[in-house]
Amino acid sequence: MSRRVADVVVKVLAEAGAARCYGVPGDTLNYFTDAVRRSSIRWVHVRHEEAGAMAAGADALLTGELALCAGSCGPGSLHFINGLWESHRNRAPVVLVASQISRDEQGFDFPQEVDFKSVYAKGTVFCEEIRTPAHAARMTAMAAQAALSRRGVAVLIVPVDVFQATAPEEPPFRAHRVEPVSRPAEGELDRIAETLNAGKRVVIYGGSGCERAHDQVIALAERLQAPVARTSRAKDFLEPENPFDVGMTGVFGHRGGYIAIKECDTLLLLGCDFAWRQFYPEQAKIIQIDIDATHLGRRHPVDIGVVGDIAPTLEALLPRIQACHDRAFLDKALSEARSAKVKLERRAVPGSGAIHPQFLVETVSKHATPDAVYTADGGSPMVWCLRHIPATSFNRTIVSLSHGTMANAMPQALGAQAAFPGRQVISLSGDGGLAMLMGDLLTTLQEGLPVKICVFNNSALGFVEIEQKVEGLLDTYTDLRNPDFGQVAEAIGLWGRRVEDPGALDRAVQDWLATPGPALLDVVVSRHELVMPPKVEVGQVLGTALYSAKGILAGRGEDVVELLESAIRP
Repeated sequence: MSRRVADVVVKVLAEAGAARCYGVPGDTLNYFTDAVRRSSIRWVHVRHEEAGAMAAGADALLTGELALCAGSCGPGSLHFINGLWESHRNRAPVVLVASQISRDEQGFDFPQEVDFKSVYAKGTVFCEEIRTPAHAARMTAMAAQAALSRRGVAVLIVPVDVFQATAPEEPPFRAHRVEPVSRPAEGELDRIAETLNAGKRVVIYGGSGCERAHDQVIALAERLQAPVARTSRAKDFLEPENPFDVGMTGVFGHRGGYIAIKECDTLLLLGCDFAWRQFYPEQAKIIQIDIDATHLGRRHPVDIGVVGDIAPTLEALLPRIQACHDRAFLDKALSEARSAKVKLERRAVPGSGAIHPQFLVETVSKHATPDAVYTADGGSPMVWCLRHIPATSFNRTIVSLSHGTMANAMPQALGAQAAFPGRQVISLSGDGGLAMLMGDLLTTLQEGLPVKICVFNNSALGFVEIEQKVEGLLDTYTDLRNPDFGQVAEAIGLWGRRVEDPGALDRAVQDWLATPGPALLDVVVSRHELVMPPKVEVGQVLGTALYSAKGILAGRGEDVVELLESAIRP
C-alpha cells in the first residue's frame, strides 16, 4: 500500500516520542495535518503560531519528550520565531515542521515564499529541507534526534509537493534515544578536590544542570559545610529539602545568595552559565562543571573548567573531599538568607488599598496543589513567582529567563496542561503579557485545557516603568488602558472574576482554583510595587532621586510619594 511523504514524516516523529503538535492548519500544511489526523499524535489547534511554539516548548521542557509545532508556508511558519527562540534557549526538544511552497516555484519570488533556512539556522540545533521523497524518513529522524540529544529546536522544511508525493520504500530510519554518562578525568577531579579542600569559605552555585543531582549537591554541601546558592532556573531542583539553601543571587535574588557568593573564597559552579558578571565574587577561586564545554569561562574567568553531568561527577568527586567541621561561614550565610526571607514576607500581607502582588502570589500558592505547574510572564510576575512560591519537590516553575520575552505565561500554561491533563496549571500573567496573545484564551475552551490564569492588573508595563524610573527617566508609554479581564473571560466562555479588595482575595482565589474548567482571575495590584535587587547601587539611588525631582516638576507628586513609600517600607 502506497504512502505519502507526509505519512512517513508523521510516523517517524511519533516513533521518536512526539505526542502533541501545536499549530494552525492550512495551505501547504494540509497533507501533514491529514496525516496527523490518522496518527497517534494529538493536534492542538492554537490561534497564533507564537503561542503554539511557546506551548510546545513548555510541553517538551516538562516531559523531556519531543513536542511538535507545524506551520504553513510564509507567514504561518514565520509566526513561530519568538516562541521557538524561547523554547530553544530553555533547551526544550521541539521540532518545527515548516511547510514550504512547491520546489518548482522556489527562487522566483512566488507569493508567500520565505527562505526558512536563513531565518531559522541561527537559533536551532538542526535546520534542513527534505528535498526529495527518498530523504523523508532519514531527514526527519535526524531532526528528531538532534532536538532530543542536543536539547533544542530543530526545523524540518518540507515543500508541499514533497509532502504530497508517494514515499518510496527505504531503510527504516529512526531517531535514537541516547543517555550517555559524562564525567571529568581523574586528574581533573583531583584538581577540583584539592582546590575545594583548601577553601575556607566555599559556596556551591547550582543551575538547571542540577535537575537530577539534588541529593549529590546536598551531600557535597554537607561535606564542605558550604552554602548552596542557585540560579532562578534551579529553583525547582535545589530549593526543596535543602538545609544549605541560601537562595538566588542576581537581580531577582536576595541578599542571602548575593552575600554568600560575594564573600566566598572558592566558588563551585554546577551546571549553570550565569550571565551577570557583577554578581560573581571579586576575589575567589572559581571552578565550573558543565555538560557543554563552550560554556566554560564564557561569563567570567574560571580557574578550573571541566565537562561532566553533575550527578555522576559529584559522586566521583565526593570520596576526594575532606570533611569540614567549621560552620561559621555557613551559619552566617544562612542567617543572611533567613533575614532576607523575612523582609520579603513583610510585603506579602493584605495591606489596605491596592493588593500587594506578593500577597497575591502567596495566596495562590497557599491554595494550589503541591504538584502545580506555574508559568509566569516576564517582568514582575516572574520575580514574585520565583521569590514567593516555595518549591515542593513536586511543583514546577516555567519562566522566560534567557530569552526574556513578554506573553510567555499563558501559552506555556497551554502546553503544560496538554502534557499533564490531570495536573493543576497556573499562569501568572501580566496585563501587558496576557493582552499580547489574548486570542489564545479561546484555545483553553477549544482544546479543553482547564488552565487557571491570574492577571496582575496594574494598568502598566510595570517592569519597564521601574527600569525607566531607576534610570532617572519619566515613565513613558507604559500606561495600559485595560478592560475588566474577568468580563472578557466570561464573554469568551471562561469562568471570570475581578478582585480589587485585599479582603476578598482569599475566597476569590479558592473559587478560581476550584473551577473545573479554564478560569481567569483579574486582580488589581499596586502599580508602584518595586522589585528590589539584593544590592541597591548608587546609580540606582541617584536615578530614582532624579526621577523623583522630574516627577514632582511634571506634576506627578502622588506617584513619587507612592514610589518612595514602596522603596523605604521594610
